[in-house]
Amino acid sequence: MTKLSDGRFTLGLGAGENLNEHVVGAGWPPANVRHEMFGEALTIIAELFDGGYVNYAGKHFRVDSAKLWDLPERRVPIATAVSGTRSIELGAPRADAMIAVEPDETLVQQWNALCPSPDARKIGQLPICWDTDRDVAIRRAHDQFRWFAGGWKVNAELPGTAAFAAATQFVTEDDVATSIPCGPDVDAIVEAVAPFWQAGFTDIALVQIGGDHQDEFLAVAEKELLPALRSATH
Repeated sequence: MTKLSDGRFTLGLGAGENLNEHVVGAGWPPANVRHEMFGEALTIIAELFDGGYVNYAGKHFRVDSAKLWDLPERRVPIATAVSGTRSIELGAPRADAMIAVEPDETLVQQWNALCPSPDARKIGQLPICWDTDRDVAIRRAHDQFRWFAGGWKVNAELPGTAAFAAATQFVTEDDVATSIPCGPDVDAIVEAVAPFWQAGFTDIALVQIGGDHQDEFLAVAEKELLPALRSATH
């Protein structure tokens, strides 16, 4: 993966989502237990990336003489998803970057206070739905991404598609259009990104929602969107 990305790969980790993980048959623990497990996992993964043999005996995980035999030339940076104080306390001392979906200045400040590196990246994640037709973009965003309105604390606990459908049944297209930039307007995307850099985030990850114009979107991103974002952020 690091070779395919020309050394730009970052490993993103989090405390888990019910939909993706309850199916393994080990049960779905509450958030406090998942955070304990996440802290232990971060310690193990970081030591594996350091090279050599790793031995670890924790409350949830035990590792005996584990080793990564094919380490990349550049140590893989770890980014952890955060939504509050507890996840920051776990991630900031162990990880290289922070990921959040809300432009919350408090998250940045708490991360900076606990992270050993003052230059650690703070990555904001924002969905967008670019399309030449704004109405088409809104309908697609509502169809594929209306779950985003529920927020992390709800989404992480939903076990299946029926639960997501029930949780989002009252989310309208107008609701989606208000929270997700839809259509070809580059300025609208820049406006939506602005709260992140104003809160102290260093990077933004734009999640483009489907569509049949991906090549066209990438061309617009290269020629118009990225220059506009760089200009706005100075």
